[in-house]
Amino acid sequence: MFGIIRPCRHRLSEGLHASWMAHLCGLCLALRDDHGQLARTATNYDGLVISVLVEAQSSGSGERRTAGPCPLRGMRTAPVARGEGARLAAAVSLALASVKMRDHVVDGDGVFARRSVAAGARRVTRRWDRQSAGSAAAVGFDTGVLLAAAGRQEAAESAVSAGGSLLLATAPTEEATAAAFAHTAVLAGRPGNAEALAEAGRLFGRLAHLLDAAEDRAEDETRGAWNPLTVSGTSQAEAERLCRDAVHGIRLALNEVEFTDRALVHRLLAHETSEAVDRVFGRQEHRRGCAGARVSPPGTDPGAPSGPDRSRDGGEPRHARSLIPGCAVWMAMACTCQLLCCSHDDPFTRERREGFCQRHDCCDCCDACDCCSECGDSGCCGGCDGCDCCDCGCDC
Repeated sequence: MFGIIRPCRHRLSEGLHASWMAHLCGLCLALRDDHGQLARTATNYDGLVISVLVEAQSSGSGERRTAGPCPLRGMRTAPVARGEGARLAAAVSLALASVKMRDHVVDGDGVFARRSVAAGARRVTRRWDRQSAGSAAAVGFDTGVLLAAAGRQEAAESAVSAGGSLLLATAPTEEATAAAFAHTAVLAGRPGNAEALAEAGRLFGRLAHLLDAAEDRAEDETRGAWNPLTVSGTSQAEAERLCRDAVHGIRLALNEVEFTDRALVHRLLAHETSEAVDRVFGRQEHRRGCAGARVSPPGTDPGAPSGPDRSRDGGEPRHARSLIPGCAVWMAMACTCQLLCCSHDDPFTRERREGFCQRHDCCDCCDACDCCSECGDSGCCGGCDGCDCCDCGCDC
């Protein structure tokens, strides 16, 4: 899974986390339904923003359907996003994944340096180009804009190598994301939002490109690979300034957009983009470990010691399983990812446990109140504006 927007579950309220997961799973299933199982590998955190934007501008509640059991949800069903927003997100994600794979083949990265793998990858990219164009056309979008922008990337990099501005290298990415963001206004029936969303998309593309370059800079210099920051002589401090300027510009552009429900969009594009910059360049403020910011399940005492699960069987503690039945249950839970991906009953003691992914979450900061640190009177959203990002116990 790739992308710069990786919201930690402790920075999202319960409602926003459920909505974010619905869009993530909706994107994955839209890729499967429209393009086949292999296309699900194109699922990414940034692509789902397209689906979120469509829903946030649309009148009425978002379309949902109940998805069947999935190993990544611990074999549980779940409501997932559906409709034109998810289909557009799938088409854009597939087109961009095709471009990314093609770049890996051209650069000979990793296994793509092998002729057989490169040949197979080229066939996949050609198929994904056709498939993404077809599904995008069904929702009125032309992926040719994305592919044409990607085709100009080599010329843009040559211009930077010849002494041009660093932003020449980000221009094709900016153009592609601007087009995708703007089309969400068309799908949602709010054409007046298109200009502001195009600006937000342009800056998001710039941010994504710069963060990727900054993150890969040391490795690229070691390998002698082309990196726009190195070639243009841009320092890390200047790259960080450009990234933070882009985040600020995204916030200003979003203020001009008319949303039906801006909560999740605001959280992802106004706050998580800033978290991405912090993650790549390092926080300027203090960090607080995830261990100190664990969020207890609703209705429980976070300081209470754990004990036997008495929530079933009439309130009586359940007996532990013996070795062989416990091993059998462990194998079944491991094969369905329940041990990794969700809360579960311990296969031996039958006590309630958190999954591995919940115990070792995505972030190393998880400041329980920091989601609102930039929401003051002069901040990005004028005192949170009902954004729901502040449902974290802080008094703001």
